[in-house]
Amino acid sequence: MPESKSRKKPAAAPPAPKASSTPKPNPVWYKPVMFGLMIIGLLWIIVFYISQGAFPVPALGGGNILVGFGIAIVGFLMTTRWR
Repeated sequence: MPESKSRKKPAAAPPAPKASSTPKPNPVWYKPVMFGLMIIGLLWIIVFYISQGAFPVPALGGGNILVGFGIAIVGFLMTTRWR
C-alpha cells in the first residue's frame, strides 16, 4: 500500500512568558490600617450605645451607627485584597 506524503508541521512557537503568577505582597501599612478600621468602627458603635447617643457625634443621632458600620465595612472590604 502506498504511503501518503508527510506534511511538515510548523515549528511550535515557545509559549508566551506569563506575567508573574504570584501576586505582590501588600505594603507594610496595609494590615494595621485594615484591622484599625475594623476596630475603630466597632468602638464607634460601642461608644454610641454606652453614651446613649451623646457621643461620638450627637448631631448625627442614629446615623452614628451607619458611620460605625461604614468604617468597619471598609476594613472588611480590605480583607479581600489581603495577601
